[in-house]
Amino acid sequence: MTSGVRKLVIAGGGTAGWMAAALFKKVLADNIKVELIESEDIGIIGVGEATIPPIQTFNQYLGLDEKAFLKETHASIKLAIRFENWKQEGSSYYHTFGAPGATLGFVGFQHYWLRAAQNGLTQSLWDFDLNYLACLEGKFNKIQTDNPVYQLPYAYHFDATLYGQFLRRMAENAGVKRTEGTIEHVKQNATTGFVEALQLKSGQQIAGDLFLDCTGMRGLLLQKTLGTEYEDWSHWLCADRAWAVPSQRHEHTAPFTRSIARSTGWQWRIPLTHRNGNGLVYSSKYMDDDKARELLMTNLDTPALDEPRKISFRTGRTVKQWSKNVIGIGLSSGFLEPLESTSIHLIQSGLVRLLKMFPHKEINPSMETMYNAESKEEFETIRDFIILHYVVNERDDSEFWRDMQNMSIPARLEQKINAFKDTATIFNEQNDIFRDASWLQVMAGQGIMPRDHHPAANTQTVPQLLDVMGKVLQAKQQPLTQMLPHDEFLKRFTQ
Repeated sequence: MTSGVRKLVIAGGGTAGWMAAALFKKVLADNIKVELIESEDIGIIGVGEATIPPIQTFNQYLGLDEKAFLKETHASIKLAIRFENWKQEGSSYYHTFGAPGATLGFVGFQHYWLRAAQNGLTQSLWDFDLNYLACLEGKFNKIQTDNPVYQLPYAYHFDATLYGQFLRRMAENAGVKRTEGTIEHVKQNATTGFVEALQLKSGQQIAGDLFLDCTGMRGLLLQKTLGTEYEDWSHWLCADRAWAVPSQRHEHTAPFTRSIARSTGWQWRIPLTHRNGNGLVYSSKYMDDDKARELLMTNLDTPALDEPRKISFRTGRTVKQWSKNVIGIGLSSGFLEPLESTSIHLIQSGLVRLLKMFPHKEINPSMETMYNAESKEEFETIRDFIILHYVVNERDDSEFWRDMQNMSIPARLEQKINAFKDTATIFNEQNDIFRDASWLQVMAGQGIMPRDHHPAANTQTVPQLLDVMGKVLQAKQQPLTQMLPHDEFLKRFTQ
């Protein structure tokens, strides 16, 4: 326990460090000193180039001008992820940021769609999703509406390194102190074990009251110094390697990420306005590094701009993401493969959670306990959502995919799958960032067809139901006429 938190020290830069510095200085202003330590000699992972919609809230709170942000980070709009080959070779579906259909009653739209599909409706769930329809046409535009039928939720693809630099300029202008150097020793209080200062190779000591560990997978403060246990999830998510490489941009910038299942993992394709981000996530148990590298390089849409770099990781989380006066932010707190673009969001949610529980006069164990409980549930629900993609596949072309089908899964995930199979019911935990529409799209996209629907969907006659579905379909298509080709929107908006 300490008397007063007057100085925040951030160990590490990159996306996590500079998001933290910019946010805490913005919120707490002159109430706290913020100092960030980073070394130009230490590289960053830098694969987090795709995001989910809450990044807009973060940027808006910081006061970032969206036009400037898009230009500075070479960003494009993201409406969805297109999953290819995940159910079977040649299959595809979209997980969009929208929601199929409209609110028709007490229960979810999928119940009405299921009954309608049993009675002659030929359109898929996604035909009732505006985000999906915009993806098909490669279009986007901002739609100002309070009507959820016409809303078009979006996120971004951007260069994570440039985003960090953008935030660094903002943070330093606001008064954040940046110190260049490599941390050589962590000084702890002999009695409490609290971190008191970070000593650099130069001999300089940076003292503080609260420390953020943004040192990436090294976990220099949280794991190596405080000895925080790491919970390994590789028995569920066995991918432990990735190759990443940039390539030339496409002639047309798609408003969605592509996730393409390969024989032992999956490949990402992220379209930016100046290049594409590419990578292959795989398991070294099923494929060696050289073959994985070749698989990636022979499946690029455009010529590579650099040599690929290999990233090794272990899926899991630190059991205590807040320990004593250290909080792990970003990869120091855990790693989940970027299948659903959650890396940058987990940085954001960890920072917002800490702000809500920020220790003013003392570091209270009750806040630490609450923080860790919420973090645990958030990580576990994302973990389960990622496992879902693997376990319900129908591929029979490799040992990897057969093993994924037959693995034991967390009990909570098994309950969710069974509830959807039985009655099309979806339920969520409080800290699950993926809501009903997300679980619906992935389960349905992977081929799970519920055996029954809610009786509330039976209250209309079949002709009445089909008429309503037709009107919803027409309403969803209406905004497309107001949209521009994605590249044209970006060009006009950022001028």
